[in-house]
Amino acid sequence: MIARQIITFAVVGVLNTAVYYGLYLLFLTWLPYLAAHVLAFALSMVGSFFLNARFTYRIRPTWRKFLLFPLTNAANFVITTVGVYVIVDVLGAGSRFAPLLASAAAIPITFVVSRWIMLPGASPRVAVEK
Repeated sequence: MIARQIITFAVVGVLNTAVYYGLYLLFLTWLPYLAAHVLAFALSMVGSFFLNARFTYRIRPTWRKFLLFPLTNAANFVITTVGVYVIVDVLGAGSRFAPLLASAAAIPITFVVSRWIMLPGASPRVAVEK
């Protein structure tokens, strides 16, 4: 079960990243890069909630889970936002690909917290199935 969840979480993550990145590029045409990042992140998080509820965890979405779901992305948001800032302002790289580079480090943390919130009673630790 965990293996399927990890694979589905990864597929949903790729789709969600594509949506986020498309929105980021759209918003980047008229907003500063950090504002474009924050807005695209917030909008793609809503889609991520529903896709993960339906396909990854196979649960019924509830308001409680929806309101708690941003916690799954809190670490992701902090890591990617700091990463985008460091890549663009400290390292001097372009702002177009910075979010993609910064997001890779947050994925494992996001899965563990997401599983803990979406499946109440499940351990936040991911055990290896035998």
